[in-house]
Amino acid sequence: MEAGIVGLPNVGKSTLFNALTSTQGAQAANYPFCTIEPNEGIVSVPDDRLDRITQFIHPKKVIPAILKLVDIAGIVKGASEGQGLGNKFLSHIRQVDAILQVVRCFQDDDVIHVSGQVNPVADMETIEMELMLADMQTLENALPKAERTAKSGDKEAKLRVSAIQRCQQHLDQDKPLRTLEMPEAEAKEISSYGLMTAKPILYIANVDENDLEGRGELAQAVREYAEKAGAHVVPVCAKLEAELAELEEPDRGEMLESLGLHEPALATVAREAYRTLGLQSYFTAGEKEVRAWTIPVGATAPEAAGVIHSDFERGFIRCEVYRLDELETYKSEKEIRNAGKLRTEGKSYVVQDGDICHFLFNV
Repeated sequence: MEAGIVGLPNVGKSTLFNALTSTQGAQAANYPFCTIEPNEGIVSVPDDRLDRITQFIHPKKVIPAILKLVDIAGIVKGASEGQGLGNKFLSHIRQVDAILQVVRCFQDDDVIHVSGQVNPVADMETIEMELMLADMQTLENALPKAERTAKSGDKEAKLRVSAIQRCQQHLDQDKPLRTLEMPEAEAKEISSYGLMTAKPILYIANVDENDLEGRGELAQAVREYAEKAGAHVVPVCAKLEAELAELEEPDRGEMLESLGLHEPALATVAREAYRTLGLQSYFTAGEKEVRAWTIPVGATAPEAAGVIHSDFERGFIRCEVYRLDELETYKSEKEIRNAGKLRTEGKSYVVQDGDICHFLFNV
């Protein structure tokens, strides 16, 4: 799964993405992001639970969870009609699973805003409207074909028609599709359309250096808008993050300490993007490695096992599970087992965030 970074021109999107994808010098091994293509990157998800596990289980290596981010071409008003790089923007955003929208919340006379004034709510409304207009066009184009197929008695096509019409009615009320509750069968029928306002969204408030916590008027306006939309906000000073990204690890630590921060804000971006995608981590822990594995929230034990290897899912027998707090109490897996705290779970078990698992399988 992947998230796309979007934004209007001159909101700091490129600065933020370049900071995320920085791999200068020794920093490449330490900073949680590396570029794999000009507009794509893989970011590790900071998780202090990995450090806590390794206090008791000492592996040869530690592997965090990762997610893919895509830097999507900037959008302007009229993108849904092909203005600017609209077509490129829309084709890329259809392919991602979640949207990270960078919103400008800083004043800088040297950086001209596309509309002439800094108004984060207007920026958010512009992009939301362009996505809704594009979704309306997609649905309008899809409906005639679905209706023709439905006339032949095709049950799936009938569901598709119902889903399309339900979405159209919702969009006609100026509401994004992520706020629409839809029967699972209908949602499945239109999943291939890549409807953009159905994707979960995370707002990144690009704040000034003197407002790192995003308490200023502009960032608060973003929070109020996001709250109504049921979305989260992460305040980030992209300019500062870019400076941090250029520093070696010791110097970065000193700068963070001087600012009263314990980690770059980009770490919070990574974790919130992970959550926005509906993902969670479980762990495997042994002498070879301690590793975080990425699964969708609600995944069963066999599905979680399949992330490691398809054979694990195909030949799943059972799962042995314990929690980090139990490891911290009993100090070792052996003592957890001796205390009778090691649980044995079957195929119907829904893996929880933070579970430490051993899978038994036979193929």
